[in-house]
Amino acid sequence: MLSTKTADKQAKAIHQASKTPDNVSIKAQRMGFEFDEQVPQYWLENSHFLSHTMNALSVLFPQGEQFFVDSVRAFRDQINDPKLKAEVRGFIGQEAMHSLEHLAMNQHVRDQGMPVEDLEKHLTVVLDIAKKLPKRHQLAITCALEHLTAMMADMLLERDDIREGMHETMRPLWAWHAIEETEHKAVAYDVFQRVGGTYAERTFYLAFSTAALGVVGSYFTCRMMLNDAKRFSVADTTRGLWRLWGKNGTFSSLIPTWFSYFKPGYHPWDHDNSELIARFKAEIQSYIAPQYQSGNRKTLQ
Repeated sequence: MLSTKTADKQAKAIHQASKTPDNVSIKAQRMGFEFDEQVPQYWLENSHFLSHTMNALSVLFPQGEQFFVDSVRAFRDQINDPKLKAEVRGFIGQEAMHSLEHLAMNQHVRDQGMPVEDLEKHLTVVLDIAKKLPKRHQLAITCALEHLTAMMADMLLERDDIREGMHETMRPLWAWHAIEETEHKAVAYDVFQRVGGTYAERTFYLAFSTAALGVVGSYFTCRMMLNDAKRFSVADTTRGLWRLWGKNGTFSSLIPTWFSYFKPGYHPWDHDNSELIARFKAEIQSYIAPQYQSGNRKTLQ
């Protein structure tokens, strides 16, 4: 029979498995975004380069988020904290909704003549290689990529200039996605910690995953720009690169946050930005399509 002291320690460990703030609720919501002729081809700052960069990122999401779901689900039976179990269900549901909404956006990009199907095939090859890794290593990749998406989500919600550069027909999709990435930013990490993930695993795979994402994302962007070469401009590309990597750039400004992942004892909620969720969530509800306003809980569970 367990001693009271041992039982108390185990109860405390179970209680601490989830560190998501109590004011954050992780629930799936289908939005039903539509992308039609009102969406300009160059919807981000009217830039050929920046728009294709974000289109390329969108192509990564459906398969990438299915990989996230599978890597977390592989350990779901080992989670005995009721709060974390519920958050895993919410994480799976939210990622499913992200995939569906980005599939709709990707169809819009495909309709513009972009080689979406070819890029998806390339991504399948990359992910099939990743799936040969041990399950906990796959989860470490998910934690790393969730760190990257959480960084970008925080930036998008925090910086007015980022959102204002998006055309009004695209802004709701990316704001909604950012809200939900913020809500569930710690779920994969908490599961990873709970199942014995190590510092070496998580930090190695952050470096590895960042490099892989950089290569794949850059390749996808270049392929799209080549397919749309008539609108290529050295000046636009130079301005776009500066916008991403120059002073206070979209990506360069995230470098300190990227390094925070290497801090021993790091946790995604060390930076509590839950007030951003409260600030934007009420507004984003107005963009839910009528057929989904009562809530749609179709997930990949």
